[in-house]
Amino acid sequence: MSTTSTGVLVLLGAPLGNPEDASSRLRTELARADVIAAEDTRRLRRLLSELDLVPAAAITSYFEANESGKTGTLLEQLHEGRRVAVITDGGMPSVSDPGFRLVKAAADAGITVTSAPGASAVTTALALSGMPCDRFCFEGFAPRKDGERRRLFAELAEERRTMVFFESPRRVAETLRAMSSAIGEDRPAALCRELTKTHEEVRRGTLGSLAEGAEADPPRGEITLVVAGWTGPDASEATPEAMAAAVAALEAAGTDRKAAMKEVAVKYGVSRRDVYDAVLKAD
Repeated sequence: MSTTSTGVLVLLGAPLGNPEDASSRLRTELARADVIAAEDTRRLRRLLSELDLVPAAAITSYFEANESGKTGTLLEQLHEGRRVAVITDGGMPSVSDPGFRLVKAAADAGITVTSAPGASAVTTALALSGMPCDRFCFEGFAPRKDGERRRLFAELAEERRTMVFFESPRRVAETLRAMSSAIGEDRPAALCRELTKTHEEVRRGTLGSLAEGAEADPPRGEITLVVAGWTGPDASEATPEAMAAAVAALEAAGTDRKAAMKEVAVKYGVSRRDVYDAVLKAD
């Protein structure tokens, strides 16, 4: 056991599924730790078996339901000089997983926080999606309540960065439908599931086609969604004159007015009512 005056908190990047992705640093830290706080102790023991490790550390559970209560205990152990490692089922702790509360508490107490970086479903899915990776934002899990979810997606409709979300297989079809409605059914997207595992799959298409596919062939396992950013005009370009002219041009090309107004609303990222008002003013 460590004997330093204060301990060290180590965040361990766990393999997403394939144990061969475990780094030598991860192995070292698992063997070196005094305490290992695991999101799922059974999965940790399976990983330890796959890595042929038998650590001397005390193993304790640290997951969403007990994170608030366990943080104080782990902080006390850090104050006692122990080396505490936090590991989740896959990826980095704190990223939509347990760890944030302990990191903040340790940092506020002046305790050293370090990491053995490893796999990340966010960046892995982003790289595999085929979409721009130079600028992106991570939105975690979408709200479960329909109203909150719709409001979030409406706010993100004009987000220009590539967006990354986590979602459960039970809700993914519903989430994709909500995204399609608020962001646009033609927006490019990718559904990535079971990354690095035997049944890894990346479905690429539009939000509309992915929603249909998720309903017809429900995906299983852990899912990461990647959605392309908005590429339309800036909001400042959505003047009444510009929108009315765009509708007139589409009508002249043979598109009926209702369809033309819908297309212009999507193009400028505004409501159809805004386009209707612009056309009415121009008539």
